Amino acid sequence: MQTWLSDLVGAWIFYSILPAPKGLKPSFKSIARFAPLIGIILGSIQSALWIFSNYFGWSYISSSLIVIAFGAFLTGGIHIDGLMDTFDGLGAGPKRCKEAMKDSRIGASGIQALLIIILMQIASLISLGEMAIFALPISSFFGRCAPIWAIQSFPYLQPNGTSFFHRENRNGIKDFIPAISILICILMSMIFFSIGLPLQIYLLSSIFFGIVLSFAIPEYLGRRLGGHSGDSYGASLVIVETLILTIMGFTLKIV
Repeated sequence: MQTWLSDLVGAWIFYSILPAPKGLKPSFKSIARFAPLIGIILGSIQSALWIFSNYFGWSYISSSLIVIAFGAFLTGGIHIDGLMDTFDGLGAGPKRCKEAMKDSRIGASGIQALLIIILMQIASLISLGEMAIFALPISSFFGRCAPIWAIQSFPYLQPNGTSFFHRENRNGIKDFIPAISILICILMSMIFFSIGLPLQIYLLSSIFFGIVLSFAIPEYLGRRLGGHSGDSYGASLVIVETLILTIMGFTLKIV
């Protein structure tokens, strides 16, 4: 129990800029398993900001911009940085991929990827409107499930890299236990609160897409890159987040 608690505190420190609880000693070994929980919390904070800004008369466009900016602030931008480095590597081709990903300078492919991602997120949140309060935690949760699959299934591209400890301390199926537990709690909450059938179908379909994407995206990137690194963990997270928001924006109009 102490190990789990130490890793949870470590995950809190590693994945967010929020202050950690005092008196608890953090561990940074198997922290990836708690990333989905951190995602739920960060996504809920973004939802609270969405509600707050709407209460004071902000338009959905303005709320989308501030919520996305605040999300990047809460994480210190580590995942966005990984996204840009990963796409610089993909844009450089197989021979120069690793070299381009290690380069601290951002190239055209990285900037283009960031622009596309941000515009997709803005458009999705505007389309979602009030439903953004559900979409933000869901996308943040499943986005952080994606790196767990990448860590378990692919070799690490840079053995001396700063995020190699994720791969080194993996625990197989045990690392999915917190995410599965949270997902079960979400499903039980949907039943307990007896939300309407259309909303149930909408959220269940979103969860289905979240599960599929959290495996498919890291699998695709891992095959393209020949493995994963800290950068591609972040890229997997951001891409899954964005695609879930986009899908939820589209399917809302159908429901």
